[in-house]
Amino acid sequence: MLTSIHRYLVKSCQGESLDTATVEPWGLAGDRRWMVCEPDGKFVTARTDHRLLTITPTLTAAGLRLGAPGFESVEVATPTPENQVPVQIWKSEITAAATVEANDWLAEVLGRKVQLLYLDDPTRRQTDPAFSEPGDRVSFADGYPLLLTTEGSLAALNEAITAYDDSAATIEMSRFRPSVVVSDTVAWAEDDWRRVRLGDATFRAVKGCARCVMTTLTPDFATGEVTGSKEPTRTLAKLRRFDSGVWFGVNLIPETAGATISVGDEFEVLESVPPGNGPLRG
Repeated sequence: MLTSIHRYLVKSCQGESLDTATVEPWGLAGDRRWMVCEPDGKFVTARTDHRLLTITPTLTAAGLRLGAPGFESVEVATPTPENQVPVQIWKSEITAAATVEANDWLAEVLGRKVQLLYLDDPTRRQTDPAFSEPGDRVSFADGYPLLLTTEGSLAALNEAITAYDDSAATIEMSRFRPSVVVSDTVAWAEDDWRRVRLGDATFRAVKGCARCVMTTLTPDFATGEVTGSKEPTRTLAKLRRFDSGVWFGVNLIPETAGATISVGDEFEVLESVPPGNGPLRG
């Protein structure tokens, strides 16, 4: 069963939980269409600028409202597409629409000069061709339109964390920033899925998700500080090390754009491979 849906309006900022969402070719409607960038257009994430995690975006009729602990909120209008500027996100070099209303505010929160950009046309950015088809597209998510995680795998991870250290705190699913979470599956079974269904929407499962430092970070919304820990990376390295990474979750590409998914929808594995090879990774 689909137990939760999550959207991240601005890349690396706080997400929101939804009851329903529309599946677009490049991700959930509204997901990661905005991104904070360097003045030269190179993308910025909470991997290095941890305070991005303390920023809470809210959708408004005109665009976005951004809030952060200790700062007055700021309103940003969705820009028109005329003023395009260069953007580099991983290997993708595209353009996005520039905004100005929040740049000074973001500079105060992050302590350095940045800019907020809007991807007015998500068809500009292709997914990694090694794991996708020529027509597949993605917004400002790292690599793929959706990330699916499972409650079974999180339970197995937390059991291992407390087995190694009974004083360690368990990990919440929000650390992994999923798009969708499903229940009633065996731990790590997602490694073997190749096509899945959520309600009326079907997806290709194209690649496992190698995890980064962001899973170790916890924002404090009272103080605006962000603290780090060794978990879950330490335990994932014991349980889920493949090649040079640690893995949790599986990336999805929609097959049925325009479908609506809702919490409580039926989840079904349509195609899978025999277990034993770990996450799909090339």
